[in-house]
Amino acid sequence: MSELSVNHLLGIKYLKKEDIALIFKTAKHFKEVINRPIKKVPSLRDVTIANLFFENSTRTRLSFELAEKRLSADVVNFSAASSSVKKGETLVDTVNNILAMKVDMVVMRHPNPGAGIFLSKQVDASIINAGDGAHEHPTQALLDAFSIQEELGDIAGKKVLIVGDILHSRVALSNIYALQKMEAEVMVCGPNTLIPKHLYKLGVKIETNLDQALAWCDVANMLRVQNERMDVNYFPSTKEYVKQYGLTKKRLEKLNKELVIMHPGPINRGVELSSELADSDQAIILDQVENGVAVRMAVIYLLAAKIKQL
Repeated sequence: MSELSVNHLLGIKYLKKEDIALIFKTAKHFKEVINRPIKKVPSLRDVTIANLFFENSTRTRLSFELAEKRLSADVVNFSAASSSVKKGETLVDTVNNILAMKVDMVVMRHPNPGAGIFLSKQVDASIINAGDGAHEHPTQALLDAFSIQEELGDIAGKKVLIVGDILHSRVALSNIYALQKMEAEVMVCGPNTLIPKHLYKLGVKIETNLDQALAWCDVANMLRVQNERMDVNYFPSTKEYVKQYGLTKKRLEKLNKELVIMHPGPINRGVELSSELADSDQAIILDQVENGVAVRMAVIYLLAAKIKQL
């Protein structure tokens, strides 16, 4: 497979296994590029990309912007906080005004699930979903899976555990889709109140006892509790959550095996993950950050190739 089967990256749900393999192959090449003394390539000198972030973001926004600049694209950054959206302008009107300036691609984070899908049907540009509400975060799932493959040599047959606030996490859903397409086994673990009832339909294992879940897995991806998305209390207290679901060195020592530890960031140190483990050799968290730039370069490059064919 030499090109993507899609014109947008709206969610992992819409990708084929072959698409993911192509993105990984391309990302591997770009990872070599960004580790050279000269980290830029002229691949997208004729492409203009707009970053539209309607929610706060640090890592994802910086990662996308760096990926775009490494590819020599022209970059326009848009912040909803200081835009005409605050004056009542619709999403479609906002984007169409930006596209009138001859923008080719839009990277968008939006609080509403499905915003990217809606936009892709309304405007003539390639859309990359940088996170839509609690729905999907496809590039995070791709960089997570790429990091697992890089660390363990393969994804097929590996047992991957996702721990924490599954209910409010777009990372969890995209990871489940990506890992299953790459033939990994997936388990989620957390309080019953933070595990969506529909999840069993996706064929994932569900466990509420963290020690049993850790004994099962090869990789533990720790998610933070997304308090900003909660309007009620889903567990008694943070102290109780840490006791039941916090990953510590003491907990791992009981296992008598090495685990790969991941986290999409930002980390609440001392809550879902102790500082000792976050900074340990078992953690590949900073590798995830580095791989994020390479994977996003790959996605942008492959989608830009589709634009040029139109």
